[in-house]
Amino acid sequence: MARRLSYSARFEFPAEKLHQAQMERQYWQDLVDGFRMLTPVSEIDEFTVGDDGMRVVLKQAIPREMMPQLAQTVVRGDMMITRVETLGSYSAESTPGTYTASIPAGPGSLKGEQVLFDTATGCTLRKTTEVKVFIPFLGGKLEQMMLINLVDLFRAEAEYAQSWVAKNLV
Repeated sequence: MARRLSYSARFEFPAEKLHQAQMERQYWQDLVDGFRMLTPVSEIDEFTVGDDGMRVVLKQAIPREMMPQLAQTVVRGDMMITRVETLGSYSAESTPGTYTASIPAGPGSLKGEQVLFDTATGCTLRKTTEVKVFIPFLGGKLEQMMLINLVDLFRAEAEYAQSWVAKNLV
């Protein structure tokens, strides 16, 4: 059975600023450079911007010894993650996007939708995630572990976005 998570990051600047940041390759490059402190193999595999928005493909390797014990029982080597994130063209009402994460021959899936919109005090980026692990008996535990780790990731990325916009766009 799939598990779901809703997460909202609130910012003190308008949605247009965060959208502008995510349309810049340097925003993603700086994010990937930060990943390298935890995982030496982190890179931008693809980055495109057009009239319909942005698409970025990030690749990251998590060494097996850094994975939780439960994950090590399922993944025999380093975990290679391919993450694809999109954000549509800016709209004053709301800007939709998607994200996925996959592991080659991995035992599950992670996908989500995101929406960026203005609020009275700034903006919010709301992410709605669904994870599914196809392993009997361990699937639910792995799904829960993934969601806990996603909250940490989303929180760290929101702090990064806040800092990046403050340094580069204000």
